[in-house]
Amino acid sequence: MANQSLFESLNIFFYNVVNKTVYKSKCYCYFDHNIPRKVFCPSVSSKDLNKANNLSFGASVSSGILLSSGQNWKQQRRFSMATLKTLGMGKSTLEYQIQEEAQNLVEVFRKTEGKPMNPSFALNLAVSNVICALVFGHRFSTEDETFHLLLEVMLLLFHQLYNISPWIMQRVPGPHQKAFSSCDFIQSFIREEIKKHQEAKHQEKDQDFIHFYLAEIEKSPYDEKNMVQSIFDLFLGGTETAGTTLYWGLLYMVLYPDIQAKVQQEIDTLLTPGQSVCYEDRKKLPYTNAVVHEIQRFSNIISIGMPRYCLRDTKIRKFVIRKGTTIFPNMASALYDSNEWETPLTFNPNHFLDEDGNFTCRDAFIPFSLGARSALCLGENLAKTELFLFFSNLMQTFNFHLGDGSKDIKLDPIWGGTLKPHSFDICAIPR
Repeated sequence: MANQSLFESLNIFFYNVVNKTVYKSKCYCYFDHNIPRKVFCPSVSSKDLNKANNLSFGASVSSGILLSSGQNWKQQRRFSMATLKTLGMGKSTLEYQIQEEAQNLVEVFRKTEGKPMNPSFALNLAVSNVICALVFGHRFSTEDETFHLLLEVMLLLFHQLYNISPWIMQRVPGPHQKAFSSCDFIQSFIREEIKKHQEAKHQEKDQDFIHFYLAEIEKSPYDEKNMVQSIFDLFLGGTETAGTTLYWGLLYMVLYPDIQAKVQQEIDTLLTPGQSVCYEDRKKLPYTNAVVHEIQRFSNIISIGMPRYCLRDTKIRKFVIRKGTTIFPNMASALYDSNEWETPLTFNPNHFLDEDGNFTCRDAFIPFSLGARSALCLGENLAKTELFLFFSNLMQTFNFHLGDGSKDIKLDPIWGGTLKPHSFDICAIPR
């Protein structure tokens, strides 16, 4: 069964809006995908809604991109977008780096010699190295123990319940308290990288996010606190989401071998053996592109979008949303809407194909949330390129099937900052 969130299931009873009081805070969760589009469109969100940063890592956290608000958020996001674009975001130079990481990932799978492996860490390592090259100016080897620990800590942080209900989790004991120490570890790692940049003699060829930010600090009110938090946000957002989506993708391919075979057949028809898939090839690989999009839709890893804080009384349809209300967009309402998808609870790549087999996207496809404040859309184009290239190159190189110990697979997700599949092993057999 597809990853239907608790809130999406409640749609039957509460129609389009759920009105709840959580820890003395009035909250609304929207289901109709047309409502989030109206709420978070630029003409409304810039006037009526603001990010509910008090629902994140505490009201005291107001730096960086993900948790800040107001003028600071605008400055940090504008600077980050401009810098990432300068560093190659959306350009062929960055695609070359992604292709290189894709080939490194292929070699990691090849070294398993067809033996069972859990692909989660390898996928996250490959995806993370793309953002590391942009932010830190270098990638990390698969043997780097510190980086291994960093990824493990990051994944722990992302999958603690704290990430969904932090305003509750801060006040109760339990294993989720590890999230706080996880944040400290990641931020210490980032500060160490910043220190290395400060100590190293700057060379013109050394250009990465940290170099640009350090230069900006010298001539503006930007500070190291914002830099650390911005890098923290980019690192987490640029690693875990794409890695988890690919993890779901491999699971679907071993569960639906006929779809896997059809993807491989399409790639084989277009490319010669040894020829790597490039992002431009997606236009000639409509079925493969449809499968990548269906993986995102069906896995629904960001079931509930980032909260917004209503700055003044706002009317949405017949509902009056009072000032001070927290608003959650429910992405699942769009991704599993039976009015938008023929078989919403079935993995079906035909959702993204027209009658002639050409790729087509739908308005209800909103895996990256909505609005100018979309938390993860800062790297949306990067994520799209990564997902297509990593997935296509793996499909081109290997046949995947479940390991002997992973026969009883659950499609219900593990709840956390993202919805992650239960652990499973696969075998990558060279084609």
